[in-house]
Amino acid sequence: MRPRYKRKLRLLRVPFEWLGIGLGFLVFSILTRRGLIRLCDFVSWVMYSFDGRGRGYARENLEIMYGSLPANAETIIRRSYRNMARTVGYAFWTCFRARRRCESAGEMAPAGKAFLVANKPAVTVSGHIGCWEILSQLAFLEGHEMMSVAKNIGTKGMTKLLMRARRSIGQEIVPADGAFRPLMAGIKAGKSLGLLVDQPVDPRDGGIWVRFFGRPVPVSAAPAFFAAKAKAPIVIAWSRPLKDGRWRCVPVATYTASEARDVWGMTQKCISQLERVIRRHPSCWVLNYRYFRKKYKPEDLRQLEEREAKAK
Repeated sequence: MRPRYKRKLRLLRVPFEWLGIGLGFLVFSILTRRGLIRLCDFVSWVMYSFDGRGRGYARENLEIMYGSLPANAETIIRRSYRNMARTVGYAFWTCFRARRRCESAGEMAPAGKAFLVANKPAVTVSGHIGCWEILSQLAFLEGHEMMSVAKNIGTKGMTKLLMRARRSIGQEIVPADGAFRPLMAGIKAGKSLGLLVDQPVDPRDGGIWVRFFGRPVPVSAAPAFFAAKAKAPIVIAWSRPLKDGRWRCVPVATYTASEARDVWGMTQKCISQLERVIRRHPSCWVLNYRYFRKKYKPEDLRQLEEREAKAK
């Protein structure tokens, strides 16, 4: 598609985006938690029914994960859409009475509570699995000043609106572009960081090549870098969905600041730990995303293989 047509489409899309965001704030603000879940489940059914391209990406991701398409692939994909819809709906829902609603919708596992009590600041790491929106909120409720990163979504105005919504509970949100300096200043001032690392990041923007489900993928090295610089520990966690529609934040692994000095090694460990969780709970991951779209060059693969050989 030509650039000028793309610009026209973006301009035409603006009023519809604002209408959707406005309705989202209006509708979700008045829902009970049970009503939120029911509405999100309906939205997920619509998304699954009409998002043919996304379903295709989901099947590709499942084939990469397991070597072939599982027999229950469509059930996994439908549940993945449901999880994503519930997470996005939760973000809107907590724009109002954020603390009370977060407390009613999620809980921190005892091991997570113990880690957060003993470690301030800390670098918390997760991916787009479970309800990623609630992770930093729960850490905030445990007494940590939290800083997270948000990518641009849609228009600039819509991105600002969503970022303001995510700040409703008190955590600090910084734009992905130019996030390095505020994050470094924040963790040195004693603030903890909440980082998602399962999506590709261009090496020119700080990405580093690792293995993700056996495939070379460039991901953010920020957790290891900030942990090493600030001498802060790393905890890898995810928000596991419960049968009643709530989530429990569960730590998966913890690492010391000294371990984070090996930036590549720590980045690979973070991704490998998330991979273990995703393999066990694929329907909780955002499957309709092109995680493996970034093509590597021969020198990228050679460098990755050299690092892997040294790590053995």
